[in-house]
Amino acid sequence: MTFRRLVAALVTGVLATSLAACAGLPMSGSVNPGLDVEDEAANPDFAFLPDRPQAGATPEQIVDGFLRAGSGTNDDWATAKLFLTTAFREEWAPDAGVTVDAPGQRDITETGDGAVTATITPEAVIDGDGQYQTLDTGESSLGFELEQEDGQWRISAAPDGIVLDRNVFPRVYHRYPLMFFDPSWQYLVPDVRWFPTTNAPARIAQELVDGAPSAWLAESVKTSFPDSVSLASPAVPVDGGIAQVSLTQGALSLDAESLDRMQTQLTASMQTASVAAVQMSVPTQVLDADTVSTRSTRISGAPLVVIDGVLGFSTGSQLTPIEGLSDAMETVEPAAVQVSADRETAAVLLTDGRAARVGADGTLAVVDERAGLVAPSIDPLDYVWTVPRGEPTAVVAHSADGIALEVGEAWPGAVQVTAMLVSRDGTRLIAALRGGESSWVAAAGIVRDDTGAPVRLGEPVVLGELPGAGVGLAWLDDATLAVLSSDDSGPVVVEQIVGGTQSSSDAPAGAVAIAGSTSAASLRLLDDQGNVSVKRGVTWTTVVDDVEVLASQQGSPE
Repeated sequence: MTFRRLVAALVTGVLATSLAACAGLPMSGSVNPGLDVEDEAANPDFAFLPDRPQAGATPEQIVDGFLRAGSGTNDDWATAKLFLTTAFREEWAPDAGVTVDAPGQRDITETGDGAVTATITPEAVIDGDGQYQTLDTGESSLGFELEQEDGQWRISAAPDGIVLDRNVFPRVYHRYPLMFFDPSWQYLVPDVRWFPTTNAPARIAQELVDGAPSAWLAESVKTSFPDSVSLASPAVPVDGGIAQVSLTQGALSLDAESLDRMQTQLTASMQTASVAAVQMSVPTQVLDADTVSTRSTRISGAPLVVIDGVLGFSTGSQLTPIEGLSDAMETVEPAAVQVSADRETAAVLLTDGRAARVGADGTLAVVDERAGLVAPSIDPLDYVWTVPRGEPTAVVAHSADGIALEVGEAWPGAVQVTAMLVSRDGTRLIAALRGGESSWVAAAGIVRDDTGAPVRLGEPVVLGELPGAGVGLAWLDDATLAVLSSDDSGPVVVEQIVGGTQSSSDAPAGAVAIAGSTSAASLRLLDDQGNVSVKRGVTWTTVVDDVEVLASQQGSPE
C-alpha cells in the first residue's frame, strides 16, 4: 500500500500494523502543536551524512540505521538504500512522504525470523506533494521484512517514505510557498509545501507546473500553467542564482500574458530556495517572459487605534487621522474596527453588538443585527463578513450595495466560532473554533462567482490546536497567522503557518485584542487597561496607552 492510499485507511480508524508490502505511513488524526516556527526558517549550512550499514548488524540494528538514514537526502537517499536488498532498492519510494515522530520514542523489535516492527509516535506527516498535516494518533507500528544478502541482513520490504524525528525534520525539510494567483490575477497567494533542501527548486517547479493547488485552496486560486504545458526535464539547474526551467513545446503557443504570469509564479515561488531569477525555455529556445506587477498585502504605518473616539495612527503622543474615514467613525461607538486596504471603508462591530459598514464618504450602514456577532472582517472586494459566535455555519458576506449573501458549507463540526478573519488577498477565510473541550484554528478557501461574489467555502482544513479559546486573529504575512488565545493560565500568542507548523509564547496579562503588521516583531496587543504593546526581544513593551479600540488593516493604499 502506498503512502497516499494509507491516508484513507487511517481516516476510517485503521492503524497500519502490517508489513511494508501492505502498509504505508500514518496520515490522519486530531491536531496537535507542531514544530517551532523559528526552527524551520533558517537555511542549514550542512547536509546530514548518516552512517552506512555495519557488517554483522542485527535486523533491529539494520532497521534502526535505515530509519536514521532518512535524514540523508543526497543522491535520492543513497545511504538509506544501502540498507535495502538490491532488488528492493528499485521499489522503495523515499519521496512518497515523511512521518515526523517524537524524539527518543522509537521501539524497534524483531518479531520473527527476518521480521521487525518499529513502533513510533507520529506528530505530523508530509505527503508526496509536500503538504503538511499535524497528528495525534498515539503510537503507530511500521513493519519491515529482512533477508540475508551476501551474508548480511538487508531490508526486503518497508513502508514508502521516510521517518524523521521532530528535531531533525526542520534541518532536512524547509517550507516553500507555491505561488498561485487570486481569481482577479492581482494577488499572489501562497500554498505552503515542505521539500528537502537539497533539491528544492526542482520540487517547486514540479509541483507548480505539473501539480495543483492544495485541495482546500484549489477552487479559490488560479494558475497560469495550462494542462498543455509540463516540465520537459525534472532537473532544474541553478547557475549564478538563475534557475533553468525546461518546459514542453506547448509553451510556444501561449500568449505573452500567460508566459509572464508563469514567469511570475515560478520566480516568486523559488525566492525562498535562494533563487534570484528564473529562465524558462523549451528544448529549442529560451522563452521571452517578464514578471508582472502584483498587489502587495503588506501594511504600513503605526498602530491604528481609537482614542477618545478618534480613529488614527498613533506615533508617540500624536494621533494621525485617516482622511474622511476618521471623521465618519466619530459618528459610531466601535467595539472592533477593521479598515480596508484603500482606507475608504471600515467593518465595525458596534458596542451594541451590531455589525456596520462605515465609509470615508460619511455613509453608515448596519449590515447585521444578529445576536452574538464576532468582530467583522472586510475583503478586497468590499464585502463585510459576519458570523454569530454560537452559529459557526451561519456566515454571511454583505456587499457594498446592501446584499447579504449566505456563504454555504462554513465550519462543519464546530459548536462555536470565537474569531473570524478574511485573508488580505480575499482568497481564504480563517476562524478560531470550539467544539466540546477543544479549540482550534481552521482555514477554508473562498469560492466566488465570476463577479467576485462569495458563493461558498471550500472544505475546511484544521491548521492547529489552540491552548484555549481564540480571542482574536491577525495576519503576520500572507502565510502566517497570529492567534490570541486564552485559557485558565492566561493569554498566549500562537504563531500558525497556514499549511505548516506552530509555536506559542506568553502574551501580556489581560490581553484582549490583536492586530498584525508585517512580521511577528511588529505584532500589536491591546490589554484590558487600554495599553497597546509590541514585543521587544522577549519582553512586551507598551507603546500606546488610553486606547479604546485596537483596529486592524487589510493592507495599505497603493
